[in-house]
Amino acid sequence: MINILDAVFLAPLVKWFRIEAPDISRKARAGQFVIVRSDEFGERIPLTIADFDGRNAIELVVQEVGESTQRINLLQKGDFFQNVAGPLGHPSEISRFGTVVCIGGGIGIAPIYPIARELANAGNKIIAILGARSKDLLFWEDKFRQFSNEIFVTTDDGSYGTKGVVTDPLKDLIRKGTQINRVVAIGPPIMMKFVTLATRPHDIKTIVSLNPIMLDGTGMCGGCRVEVAGKSKFVCVDGPEFDGQDVDFDLLLARQSIYKNEEHVCRYKGVG
Repeated sequence: MINILDAVFLAPLVKWFRIEAPDISRKARAGQFVIVRSDEFGERIPLTIADFDGRNAIELVVQEVGESTQRINLLQKGDFFQNVAGPLGHPSEISRFGTVVCIGGGIGIAPIYPIARELANAGNKIIAILGARSKDLLFWEDKFRQFSNEIFVTTDDGSYGTKGVVTDPLKDLIRKGTQINRVVAIGPPIMMKFVTLATRPHDIKTIVSLNPIMLDGTGMCGGCRVEVAGKSKFVCVDGPEFDGQDVDFDLLLARQSIYKNEEHVCRYKGVG
């Protein structure tokens, strides 16, 4: 049982948790993820680590999209997760690249935060682009301003920042001749697809973090299989980050919709 130290809603249906996980916190690196279960009947949910203190706690941000994430978001400070496994996956590549554009779309704002911060600490110039459907769904802009050299905010409905999508300021930067050494993008698969389409003609290295259907997190089940550069990869052990130009996003999107109209909640004790 994993103790929940704090929990608050950042936006409608989006909840932040700080949980007591010293072993994970001490080993975690930016870009890695954990798999959590709310209770003995909850599904195993992969979540990229939103932050960690390196001593006692990690932070997670959960968006409610189905029964299992609804179960998670009902948890409060003082409650417990059934279990949390991790850290899993390869850490982000942190080096001094130059100018890095970090793009977070929707819930992707949370997992890209520690990556952008570590890239800033490594001496990179950080241009942050944050996007949400509306102002009430945007969060952590203030946290990104602490280390970003420039920041752009877009909303689909124009209720805050610039009306549009995250690729709009990215295309503007490219059009103006801004030297961009790397792009890191996390968000819905369709968003990451269009980010790679925007950078491909300009040969800009673009890293994406994938979060497909996942069960065991060890490469055994094959549920998180993706096609990268024409080869099958497992996000849980080969990723979660890949060169976006090599990802078959159309296949990924098709696989993501397999269980769109149903969700399995296993009721066999000990299996999620």
